[in-house]
Amino acid sequence: MQPAKLLIIDDERRMCAVLKAAFENKDMAVTTADSGEAAMAALTVEQFDVVLSDIKMPGMSGLDVLVKVKEKSPETEVLLMTAYADAQTAVEAMKNGAYDYIIKPFEIDDLRHKISNILEKRHLKAENKNLRRQLKNRFSIENIVGHSGAMQHIYQLVEKVATSDATVVVRGESGTGKELVAKAIHHASTRRDEPFIAINCSALPENLLESELFGYEKGAFTGADKRKPGLFEAAENGTIFLDEIGDMTPATQVKILRVLQNREIVHLGGTQTIPIRARIIAATNKNLEKAVRQNTFREDLYYRINVFPIFLPPLRERKEDIPDLITHFLQMQNAAPDGIESKAIRILMEYAWPGNVRELENIVERALIMSSGNLITIKDLPPHLRGEAELPLKIENSADDMLTIEEMEKRMIQRALAKAQGNKTHAAKLLGITRRQLYSKMERLLPSH
Repeated sequence: MQPAKLLIIDDERRMCAVLKAAFENKDMAVTTADSGEAAMAALTVEQFDVVLSDIKMPGMSGLDVLVKVKEKSPETEVLLMTAYADAQTAVEAMKNGAYDYIIKPFEIDDLRHKISNILEKRHLKAENKNLRRQLKNRFSIENIVGHSGAMQHIYQLVEKVATSDATVVVRGESGTGKELVAKAIHHASTRRDEPFIAINCSALPENLLESELFGYEKGAFTGADKRKPGLFEAAENGTIFLDEIGDMTPATQVKILRVLQNREIVHLGGTQTIPIRARIIAATNKNLEKAVRQNTFREDLYYRINVFPIFLPPLRERKEDIPDLITHFLQMQNAAPDGIESKAIRILMEYAWPGNVRELENIVERALIMSSGNLITIKDLPPHLRGEAELPLKIENSADDMLTIEEMEKRMIQRALAKAQGNKTHAAKLLGITRRQLYSKMERLLPSH
């Protein structure tokens, strides 16, 4: 990875030398300039990630530098150094595009934290930009699969709400594709080139969820050794997706309500309000109306997020989409579009699908692992779909040799690990077992793995 580029501008050459010595290392390339004019010359030959400039300088001031930097390179962040008396000027400069300011004299560690925050934000933005390029086609409306009447209705809702900034709540059972719909809304909107940031509200304890969402100040809690922006800030003008919002604690619900009402947040341990511009899309598999009646979900928050609800049907209510979904998942795995026999499709059509589309995707992927040829057959489906015991006593290979259960399990694990590229959590899901069970079986069957 290329080192970050820092341009330091100060008419005191000694200050330039001190700061260069403090920051230059294998991860940071530092250029110095002793005037705004010299800085402009440097900016004509290369682009910088961060510009650190004094405000008071002969000739071009730091404010003049700010204007010129933003004209030449809007992506470059500008951090200003100022005397206490000039702090108000620095605040005004922030309104004109400066990232932040620091008052002289300052601790080098404080400056390091500010620059580290800038680079972290830029890195996150670059990752999101790259991810958006990769997922642009995958999460377009056209790639939500299904021709049923229920899905046609979903397409219409997505297209309508994408053109607005309304808060959306996507509702449906686990595995119905709620995040896929949220991404489709984002990519069909004018925010498509901004970040899409998702967080599962049920996956984190309350204190960790709040620190991730809202960010925190240095010293806000044990281990908070530097200021960290939250996901609401990282989403910028994009979309933040609050998955499983129905599992939030009452205390966090209050804070989310304030975000929706006031469009601002406060860092944990902080007092300054930070405006929020991101669109909010929520999702839940909970019955929110019942939760409101039981006082486990705030009624005022319910009305705030329920501006534009989208209800996703379970797979058992749109079984006519199953063949299209199978074809889609086979194509995702680079398998032949007709790579499954009709008898196997009929079995899949008759199943109740408690895990919905996600369960179907896992079963198709597992069947590809089990298949010995180019065609998925009934024998490649999980035993519970074939109405058989979980493990047959023997299985025949292509040479009509008889395999023991132990050898069969060993081969299944090897194929799953290869398919999952060594990711044991993914391999365990493909095999339909827990990660702990997989480790136990690997220890017994693949001791050298």
